[in-house]
Amino acid sequence: MLTIQAQSNIPTDFGVFTVYAFSEHENDWNPHLVLVSENSDFTKAMNVRFHSECITGEIFHSKKCECGQQLNAAMKYMAENGGMIVYLRQEGRNIGIINKLKAYVLQEKGFDTVEANLMLGLPADGRNFNIAVEILKILNVKEINLLTNNPDKLKSLENSGIHLKSRIPLEIESNEVNQSYLVKKKDYFGHLLQKV
Repeated sequence: MLTIQAQSNIPTDFGVFTVYAFSEHENDWNPHLVLVSENSDFTKAMNVRFHSECITGEIFHSKKCECGQQLNAAMKYMAENGGMIVYLRQEGRNIGIINKLKAYVLQEKGFDTVEANLMLGLPADGRNFNIAVEILKILNVKEINLLTNNPDKLKSLENSGIHLKSRIPLEIESNEVNQSYLVKKKDYFGHLLQKV
């Protein structure tokens, strides 16, 4: 069962967030994290982003995806409007960084993100957003506005007991490298994208 193992206030470029570490064990080196903006109001519908870890995009500023830009935009939005980011340790759509780099090699040969994962014997998207729902329940969040383009994240809230008040788009302009990646998100996964 997930529990809060630690928490601390962290000042960031976007504002101050209280960061909570959630895991089943206190010695877990890769806990899920929740960043709650200091101006959040738990008595109202909470602005929420389910965000999966992306080392390449967030730390190394890879142009192959828009994950780092989405995280920055979400932090800015939460700092200005109140809300939280549920940061899930599901690197590379939950295939891990090693397999993600192997998939990148296949992508360099012309295969798209889905084809590369399947060629490695991995799921196209192995993420589990029920974890995020569980975390919201632990934090006693009952109604949310979800920042997402991903219909799977919306579906994860169905029959969860958490009311989805609205969806807030979080679309990032494509670049010369990730245009086909975003098209695949739209055409294969059904992401709600208007700019590609």
